[in-house]
Amino acid sequence: MKKTIILLLVLTCLIPQNTKAQNDGVAIAAAAGGLLAIGAGIAAVEQMKEQAELTATEWLLTNHPEYNKFSLKTLDFDGKKVKDMSATSVITFKIREFEIKDDEPELGKKVVLFGFTSFGWINEYGIDFNKVKWFMIDSEEWLNMMTSYTKVASAVADEGTIRTSLLNGKVVNRGVKANKGENIDFYKIDGDMYLVTDYSPDMKFIYNERSLGIYLKETMNLIQIGRGDLIKIHEFFFDE
Repeated sequence: MKKTIILLLVLTCLIPQNTKAQNDGVAIAAAAGGLLAIGAGIAAVEQMKEQAELTATEWLLTNHPEYNKFSLKTLDFDGKKVKDMSATSVITFKIREFEIKDDEPELGKKVVLFGFTSFGWINEYGIDFNKVKWFMIDSEEWLNMMTSYTKVASAVADEGTIRTSLLNGKVVNRGVKANKGENIDFYKIDGDMYLVTDYSPDMKFIYNERSLGIYLKETMNLIQIGRGDLIKIHEFFFDE
């Protein structure tokens, strides 16, 4: 009887431990699988980033042969997941010209290259650049674009006031915050409301809560640029 009791006590102690060991093994395997999935996702985004930068560089060399000293970097791949990128409607690249002075690069003109995407631009093979439309701007064109956007997004109609606020401040979530000049508040509208202005023969601008919409007339695509990306582009041109 005593042996039976001892055996039962031993089994009682061992069974939870074995169960715990099995559960721990399952948890470790799941964690390892999760880490592998995360690693694969990061590698996929990094591969897409390299592919995008290579194609953008090829486009620049083909269409702007005057650029012979420059740096090119994506603005919007950092911290993104594959599912985020598949929903992205524009890829943005920062381009900076430079000259070599005393064996050191001296930075010069800044431009931004937009790659406007259309449905299906990311598939199982990577990026289909036949579904990307390219558009390059400098700081003056960006200022014109943001002036037009701010004009339709706010009650301020005077372009001189808007340009002064943009040049001496920054775009924030609710408008333009000026260090010098006038702060400009954007309209508070619902997510299903749109304010439209005809910017150029190529595009219309649409103000919607927290985003800039660019309607491409040729492809009839509506591209959304988040307010965070607007802030990054503005800082690249005027703060860096």
